[in-house]
Amino acid sequence: MARKPTALAAGAGASAVLRAGGRRLLREAVRRFRVRMALLSVLTAIRVAAMLATPVMLARAVDAAHTQENLGAATAQLAVTLGIALLADAAEDVVGAYCGSHITVWLRHRLLARVLALGPQGRRRFPTGDVLSRLTESASGPSAFPVLAVTAAAALATTVGAVTALALIDWWLAVAFAAGAAPLIVVLRLFVAQATEPFARYQAGQAAIATRLLDARQGIRTIQASGTAATEVRRILAPLPGLRRAGEETWAVQGRVSRRLALLAPLTQVLVVGVAGMRLSTGDVTPGQLVASVSYAAMAVASASLFDTFVALLNCQVGAGRVGEVLAAVPAVRPPAHPAPFPDGPGRLRLRRVTVRAGGRAVLDGLDLDVPPGAIVAVVGASGTGKSLLVSAIGRLLDPDDGVVELDGVPVTDLPLPRLRHAVTYAFERPALLGATVHDTIAYARPGATRAEVRRAARAAAADDFIRALPDGYDTPLDRAPFSGGELQRLGLARAALSDARIVVLDDATSSLDTATELKVTQALRRVLAGRTSLVVARRPATAARADLVAWLDAGRIRVLAPHAELWPDPGYRAVFATRPTTAREAAGT
Repeated sequence: MARKPTALAAGAGASAVLRAGGRRLLREAVRRFRVRMALLSVLTAIRVAAMLATPVMLARAVDAAHTQENLGAATAQLAVTLGIALLADAAEDVVGAYCGSHITVWLRHRLLARVLALGPQGRRRFPTGDVLSRLTESASGPSAFPVLAVTAAAALATTVGAVTALALIDWWLAVAFAAGAAPLIVVLRLFVAQATEPFARYQAGQAAIATRLLDARQGIRTIQASGTAATEVRRILAPLPGLRRAGEETWAVQGRVSRRLALLAPLTQVLVVGVAGMRLSTGDVTPGQLVASVSYAAMAVASASLFDTFVALLNCQVGAGRVGEVLAAVPAVRPPAHPAPFPDGPGRLRLRRVTVRAGGRAVLDGLDLDVPPGAIVAVVGASGTGKSLLVSAIGRLLDPDDGVVELDGVPVTDLPLPRLRHAVTYAFERPALLGATVHDTIAYARPGATRAEVRRAARAAAADDFIRALPDGYDTPLDRAPFSGGELQRLGLARAALSDARIVVLDDATSSLDTATELKVTQALRRVLAGRTSLVVARRPATAARADLVAWLDAGRIRVLAPHAELWPDPGYRAVFATRPTTAREAAGT
């Protein structure tokens, strides 16, 4: 009977995957910045060579002082070697910092691009706080990787060179070092194996706290109104005990390894120096070689003192692994491998056998719909029938599980995504304020739009009056412009009106407007959007009445496509709007 994996085994497996992903991403970074890494490696090699040459120069100076022969030349050679080592070390720091900053920028750009590519579906897997943690801490950690990696490689090269030098002086010295070095290697490998999982849990705990804090910040009015601040503090800090445990485990592992290294490294050095002293007494080494042996022994065990470097390298690996988790996520909507030419046309939409599943059920189930070019079609249906899913499939904000969406005869999945997103514009129920000023947020999709064009779009959305009443009008910074829900929606409508899109989708974009304002906005938008195909998610009968056609969505399919006036006598159709009182004027769309 197979055993169920334990939590420890599962955690170790996840840590191994995280570490492997981090290694792959760091190797990719090294390849991408290979010129800078090569320069850093050359500088490090010069420094290591100078360090390895220093004991030789020192031995010559000691022997020269002992024999009083060529003392000046030996001293000069020692000074030049030390100067080269110092200059190479300084240049190494500068180039390493420069290379590390480029790696951080590269990781953050890739992470941001993938988060945006994942779209709304990515928020469920990677919440805002978690993404913020990966963008700041996880992506910045690998900036130290170039210097750390080269430093570790230099230490290993120094160790190899020092052991080789010991063997050249007397092979018994190399044997003595090998006897003491084996336990050091075992201890360092144990640290890497034991510390990865607590490191990963520590960063995940930080991300969980950041996510909960951002959630609370967004719901601050509800928290204040409910008087639940103390409860919310406890919820935000709930991951803290796990964070503490992960930190304590990490420190415990580091403490154990540090104590062992603190004992083993000096013992190895003492062993080598002791053997060198014995060989001096037998005349097999000279006094100068004894001095060199002491220096080389110190260099040979220097890799053990790089424990902090190994800790930092492991942290870089875990951070890169957390970035790699997001980069490995496959976007729900991917650009076509071989895009089709973008079609010319009036904006005809056809949906054939479209099925979208959510929560284990088919919300849209084999839906068919033809939208005539240039028509305004209201999409109506009871709550939960998939109105937003339907309109989202048009601009590929999501792809249906089955079926085809066509724009002017070409499947939208075959069209280049940037061109499609330019051809289909959306206005949402709660539009995001993007940009620095009010002008910027209206012109977000057309940053080159003139002020006259922006004002014309704002007037069409009945937004010009309240914008000009702001302290700096259209140049008012967004953080100094408090807007009501209706004003926000009018800004979103102005943004849609400004676009030159072939298809305009208003996804419940007028729900916060009063009836009179909605009528005014709709009449103005009719003039601005004349000739464009428009879909309007409608929750009011007045909105549906002002459309050319109504697509009545029911049980996952379009029950009927007809004018509002023809559908209104149907009790089932009227029941769609039964959640709010309906006046005769609204029913008629006046």
